[in-house]
This record gives sequence, C-alpha cells and structure tokens, in this order.
Amino acid sequence: MTGEDCIAALKALGEESRMRMFRLLFNQRMSVSTISEQLNLPQYNVSKHLRVMRESGLLEIEKRGQHRFYKVSEKFKAQLGPNPTADLGCCTFRLDKLPQ
Repeated sequence: MTGEDCIAALKALGEESRMRMFRLLFNQRMSVSTISEQLNLPQYNVSKHLRVMRESGLLEIEKRGQHRFYKVSEKFKAQLGPNPTADLGCCTFRLDKLPQ
C-alpha cells in the first residue's frame, strides 16, 4: 500500500462500528440489512460506514438484481499474511483480535 492508501484505510477503520462491520465481512458477504441486524445499527448508518470503507478500497460490492452484497476486497485480502494480519505498511493489526 502507498502512504495515501494507508491513510485512507486507517481512516476507514478508525471508527468502532466500521471495524465491527469489517470483521463481519472478512469471511462472508452480507447485505446492508443483514449487517444492520447483526450489529443492531440503523441501516442508514451502516450504509454510510460501508461507503467510507468502499471508497478506501477495503470493500467491494456484488450486485444481484436490486440487492447489493458487501465483502472485504480480494485485493486487500491478497495483502494479508498467513494469519489474519493486516499489514498496511505503516502499521499492522490482527483481524482476529478486533472487538465485535
């Protein structure tokens, strides 16, 4: 990741709700409504947080008809080591140690 990419990723993950969403989406794709139910957050807020993470390159969208499913981007996953550890270049954190 470049310095600018790292800053965008840190900014996107620097909010607790987004970290919780990121952890949910790490191994599965989910819709806004499912994420909202799982985390007990309003759909409006979930949508806003997902947009931030998508714009930072952490998430991608799969469209099926009128439904959109979010998941962690394959490009980002490819940068991870054998453990669920994210090395952003400027810092490292373990994805299995994040709060839910």
